[in-house]
Amino acid sequence: MSYVGPDFDPPQPRRSRRPLTVALAALVPGALLGWLAYQAVGASGDDGGRDRASVATSASGSASSGGPAAPTASSSSGSSGSTGSSGSSGSATGDDERPASPAPSSGRSAPAASGPLKGKVVVIDPGHNPGNFQHTADIGRKVNIGTNSKECDTTGTSTNAGYSEARFTLDVSRRLRTILQKQGVTVKFTQDGDRPWGPCVDERARIGNAAHADAAISIHADGAAAGDRGFHVILPGAVHAGAADTRPIVDSSADLGERVAGNFVRATGSAPSNYVGDGTGLVTRQDLGGLNLSTVPKVFIECGNMRDSKDAALLTSGAWRQKAAQGISEGIVSFLRAS
Repeated sequence: MSYVGPDFDPPQPRRSRRPLTVALAALVPGALLGWLAYQAVGASGDDGGRDRASVATSASGSASSGGPAAPTASSSSGSSGSTGSSGSSGSATGDDERPASPAPSSGRSAPAASGPLKGKVVVIDPGHNPGNFQHTADIGRKVNIGTNSKECDTTGTSTNAGYSEARFTLDVSRRLRTILQKQGVTVKFTQDGDRPWGPCVDERARIGNAAHADAAISIHADGAAAGDRGFHVILPGAVHAGAADTRPIVDSSADLGERVAGNFVRATGSAPSNYVGDGTGLVTRQDLGGLNLSTVPKVFIECGNMRDSKDAALLTSGAWRQKAAQGISEGIVSFLRAS
């Protein structure tokens, strides 16, 4: 996900937290093996200035031309199959794992699942939309995020070979849905490749709010400079302006984010970002509408940097995306059990 333009605010300082290196040691010794595997793919390269992939500016309104203004959530059974195509050419969705298929329809609730977390609701927000690049005027309109107005959505970034962030986020989100449903969680999507574009960032937040989600997460991959590597989890800062009031969810969202980050390290072997977060893998921001307007615990995760060739090799691997989904799910499940 790229953050360029006049509405970009740099990451905000946050209260000190223990580095994820501590979480690494506490979680499992196997994480060390994962990190060695990560290093085998390649350690971080040369440092450089932020060279973000270009993105379209975004717009308000419903997520389809002439579509309903009210938020809709895509619920699904998480069956296996092929992922929806994006408007971007490039590498295949994965080398050894087939992603879960999109939901059969949007706005329908899946039958109640059985499992230890039955009754819990999680909203998954796959960042961007494969069709956004065809609707730049629509996604370019401004929406109010409480602190200011910001673009409805962006196209997202891509690898140098053309594998788009929107394809990546849908694939990881579908894998995550399947894992959570096996625990009995009711999973709703903000979009499942079933809308021409969007939804806008304010609607993405409203979908989680309307679902009274126990947790919400937005899945992304970053578009930073080559040599910038690793993942980071974005937490909502304390915002109280206009329609935004994150104060009731700041602490619970931080708890969710820390659990996701720690389990992501363990499951993937990836290191926290070497370019934001001071090695903790955690960043607090007050400029993201999807967080500012949320009334339920919510975080973003940037799973890696698509513009770095070594991170891109991981992000384009189906086996690695499965590990990413597993790590994210374990963080969410840990949060749900504790809440």
